[in-house]
Amino acid sequence: MNLLRKLFFPFAILYGFITSIRNFLFDKGILKSTSFDVPVIAVGNLSVGGTGKTPQIEYLIRLLSDKYKVATLSRGYKRKSKGFVLADQNSNAEILGDEPFQFYQKFPNVMVAVDANRTNGIQQLLSQNEKPEIILLDDAFQHRKVKAGFYILLTSYGDLYADDFMLPTGNLRESRSGAERANIVVVTKCPNVLSDEEQAEIRLKLKLNCSQQIFFTFIDYDEVIFGVSEKMAVSEIKSESKVLLAGIAKPKPFFDYLKNDNDECLTFPDHHHFSDADLDAIQNKANGRKIITTEKDYVRLKDSKLVSQLYYLPIKSTFINHQQNFDATILEYVKSNLES
Repeated sequence: MNLLRKLFFPFAILYGFITSIRNFLFDKGILKSTSFDVPVIAVGNLSVGGTGKTPQIEYLIRLLSDKYKVATLSRGYKRKSKGFVLADQNSNAEILGDEPFQFYQKFPNVMVAVDANRTNGIQQLLSQNEKPEIILLDDAFQHRKVKAGFYILLTSYGDLYADDFMLPTGNLRESRSGAERANIVVVTKCPNVLSDEEQAEIRLKLKLNCSQQIFFTFIDYDEVIFGVSEKMAVSEIKSESKVLLAGIAKPKPFFDYLKNDNDECLTFPDHHHFSDADLDAIQNKANGRKIITTEKDYVRLKDSKLVSQLYYLPIKSTFINHQQNFDATILEYVKSNLES
């Protein structure tokens, strides 16, 4: 695969040139971006693959939803519906996509919508009888047709965009210079302890300008796994023989956190729709054992034949330091834009 990617290097140069021209046209106003009167916060990344967007969105929901009417707007990747959909009691993962459905189930006081056309999606949200005061755009850093008021760029500690290259040779969706649009850069999936010296080195490596803030977070796992009607301490389940199941971009940390030598790890593609044959194979592998999966996978599997032996492990994004500075920056942006 590495050799094949290197062979595609000329296409990566061409792709980078095309995306740079597109960004130039938006920057100069030749291609139009739509702004809105409500605070719009876009969360995204420069690369394909998992950088922790879902826990970052959930962090923002927890920060804001007690004080403001919050809506999330996602593309709804791999959903089977089309156009604008506002989540309601009839929604499921097939209609919304797994991540938006996860938001809907966890945060009943938040409006959750999906639309590949983010401009239309925002317009639809603002036409509701109880319109949101804040809109969180999920995975929308490259969606230049909307001009968000605030941009949060995520990059993984072990896969920094500064070390990457354009598709298809690397994993970048656009040039590294796209990071200049970010108000905040969050380095995700860090070790729990990261020295001030290493944090400073990463900031220099990312070549941030003096107006951009940088923060460092790690994935924090819950101490409890949850099933449809019961829960169990992680400390107990770790020693038990079980099946670990993940259909996410980078499942290794999840497996490493829970597995022992007697466990079986089953990996599926990111956002995988589980077929009946998949479910039969998983059930046969489990052979009566508990099946532990990610929260994102659980929302797609909880109504399946596996439910009686299925559990999920929640995660959240935790700041290594300076969390109060992050919170204050977001709250100040929201406050100033609601008052203007």
